[in-house]
Amino acid sequence: MTPAIGYFIVHEEFLFALQLLFVAGFTDFLDGYIARHYGMKTAIGSALDPAADKLLMATLTISLCGANILPVPLALIIVGRDVALILWSAIVRYQTLSPPVRIALKKINTVQSLKIV
Repeated sequence: MTPAIGYFIVHEEFLFALQLLFVAGFTDFLDGYIARHYGMKTAIGSALDPAADKLLMATLTISLCGANILPVPLALIIVGRDVALILWSAIVRYQTLSPPVRIALKKINTVQSLKIV
């Protein structure tokens, strides 16, 4: 839906873009509500939902800039902030992860090799 919103903004079909934006917002809300209310949270969902939001925000910013509604310097600030947030969160996530356990995998491989022999 995000590319369609950007397309309609660039082609100055603002009513269609706004309607799609409302639908996207409602489905995003509904998805989050269902996941929280029924305990259907997943690791992939917790990563993809913010990524989709960032993609929508970047698409809106670039499309509005392409339609000469948003000044380029402001668009650069908005997109730059999102890129910085993504990079910073990736760095923090990498630093807080525990190192992978390789010893267990080596022992499993050794046991499986011995079973074959």
